[in-house]
Amino acid sequence: MDTSYLIILALLLGALAATVPVFIVLFFVGLAGLGYFIGIDPMIVIEVLYRSMDKFALIVVLFFVLCGNIMTTGSIVEKLIKTANVLVGSLPGGLAMAGILACGFFGAISGSTVATVVAIGGFMIPALIRHRYPEQFSIGVMTTAPILGVVIPPSIAMILYAMVTNVSLEAFFLTGFMPGLLIMAAMSLYAYFYCRRLPDIDLAPKPSPAEVFKTLKDSFWALMLPVIIFGGIYSGLFTANEAAVVACFYAFFVEIVIHRDMKLTQVKKVVVSSAVTSSTLLIIVAGASVFGEYLTFEQIPGQITNAVVSNIHSQWIFLLAVGIILLLIGMFMDIISATIILTPILYPMLSRFGIDPMHFGLLMTVNLGIGYATPPLGVSLYIAGTVANRNILYVTKAVAPFLLIQLGVLLVLTFWPDFVLFLPRWLYGYGD
Repeated sequence: MDTSYLIILALLLGALAATVPVFIVLFFVGLAGLGYFIGIDPMIVIEVLYRSMDKFALIVVLFFVLCGNIMTTGSIVEKLIKTANVLVGSLPGGLAMAGILACGFFGAISGSTVATVVAIGGFMIPALIRHRYPEQFSIGVMTTAPILGVVIPPSIAMILYAMVTNVSLEAFFLTGFMPGLLIMAAMSLYAYFYCRRLPDIDLAPKPSPAEVFKTLKDSFWALMLPVIIFGGIYSGLFTANEAAVVACFYAFFVEIVIHRDMKLTQVKKVVVSSAVTSSTLLIIVAGASVFGEYLTFEQIPGQITNAVVSNIHSQWIFLLAVGIILLLIGMFMDIISATIILTPILYPMLSRFGIDPMHFGLLMTVNLGIGYATPPLGVSLYIAGTVANRNILYVTKAVAPFLLIQLGVLLVLTFWPDFVLFLPRWLYGYGD
């Protein structure tokens, strides 16, 4: 291996271990590689930065971030939780299942795990404890269920993967629905059987048809948001990019005019907050593009591909090996940075092993999404710990059984590509 590669790798890992912000690490390590080791005029970095931002797909990210902030400021989130609770709240473990279902609803609008933890977990963890669910169980389920925010579309990680690989975003979105439902079903079943043997839990009374109707009526406008997003995309009425804008205008209209739970004076705060969140994502994309340019100039993805192909001959062993690596990376790096950095390296290998790029993209999203709830740097662990006033060790123990469930689902998704690709093939004729 070239000495320069070792130096770049040492700089990258050392800076990340020293908790230097990811975008600074990627930018300056990439700049050092381009300018010092390759000898390219550093001014080329300006062009690289411009190209990285000059991508229409990034508009989707910005507007879905704004849509998520609108919902958390208004009452859409509260209405989604009430709807989920009236549907399953009377069952053993019903409130936990309602939280899982609410994460699915919210994930179908926001596209972010962190936003889902803050919006749903911040509300549901105290509610579960208040209804005498075991504290460790309550923290565990509401720390891990928000993975649905990146699995169920629209997912920010999926958007970035599609942007890098040029796969159809609309078709790629479809790969997330079936795995998302499988995760929800597996976690809900665990909650049901776990809570059946706990007699002290406060169960909600079985709602009457009139109560169910009233709740659904009150939540109608909130429930219509994912219907408009996906109905518009898959009916051909508008593209995924346009859907994000439509979703924002709809959410603003519902919260200000219909629900009247957001004041016009709050609009500026929501927009500014969304701009700050979006800028943190964009600056990571920009930094990763500089590092990616260095990798491209050195032809490192091709070298890695050749090395892997010469040593691994089985498609399934490759997927397992990459899955373990992605799980480890997800423990230390956020999904946005990891997707931007790793996709150009791993994507060229897929054709060598006959792996479908959409199937792999979904696996990559789930792998890295699990990282949100794994120590030492899983963001969801720290958010849940703050909400419950518990340390990281306690929260880590709480999430363990739910992580095992998600890893089991991940194995199913890895070895059953037809399940993942069912909707793209059925609705889009993908692969025909």
